[in-house]
Amino acid sequence: MDLNTITEVARPQTRSELPVWTAGDAWLAGGTWLFSEPQASLTRLIDLVDLKWPALTIDAQGLSIAATCSIAQLDALACPPDWLAAPVINQCCRAFLASFKIWKTATVGGNLCMSLPAGPMISLTAALDGVCTIWQADGGERQVAVTDFVTGSQHNVLKPGDLLRQIDIPLAALKRRSAFRQISLTPIGRSAALVIGSLATDGALLLTVTASTKRPVRLSFARAPQADELREAILQAIPDDDYHDDLHGKPAWRKAMTLRLAEEIRNELHTARP
Repeated sequence: MDLNTITEVARPQTRSELPVWTAGDAWLAGGTWLFSEPQASLTRLIDLVDLKWPALTIDAQGLSIAATCSIAQLDALACPPDWLAAPVINQCCRAFLASFKIWKTATVGGNLCMSLPAGPMISLTAALDGVCTIWQADGGERQVAVTDFVTGSQHNVLKPGDLLRQIDIPLAALKRRSAFRQISLTPIGRSAALVIGSLATDGALLLTVTASTKRPVRLSFARAPQADELREAILQAIPDDDYHDDLHGKPAWRKAMTLRLAEEIRNELHTARP
């Protein structure tokens, strides 16, 4: 869609060239949502392409994902063999309700910043202990865990002029054995519940609930819980009002699916233990 209110497109090449943020500005990365509907309040786009951030960086600390990394680039990542959580990366990439064209254009950062409950990059990075680096409008920088970055449906901690720079995934999370479950109301519909579990080397179970809830919910167990213990923990951690309600699923159904998927993950990871 043409954005006929735009009068300027800025193309900074370094952080120092980022223009002073004003009302009517918008960051442009993939633009898959930005160009999908009228944006009558916008007058200037700040294109991030020329910043040339490396899409993916693997080092001794883990994996760094640039906010401008496309979903296709992330899916194509060749992961080291000891990254037991690698399959979850591909599974989350394929949890998008999107065509292949969008897949090649949409960005990881854009998915987080939209902060939709069904955002699969939120699911992935929250489950893998991701930490967001935010370039603040005042020139500063701060780090926020993905589980705290998203505060509700289409709400997050970004202030006007703040820019999500990258998401860092620690090596320990990438080496955890993980399990993925996702369900939609229709065969190729938007995720109504997406649950990811992982098993630490000391036997601790980590469970991340997304899509069914308005924001990511993390549960942690020092050891593999029994079925009733897991169910009760989820019921305590997620009040009924925290389940999302839209045409892709009613709260009661999302709650039931969350409990079901979590139990499937508990069984899978418990069985997989050596």
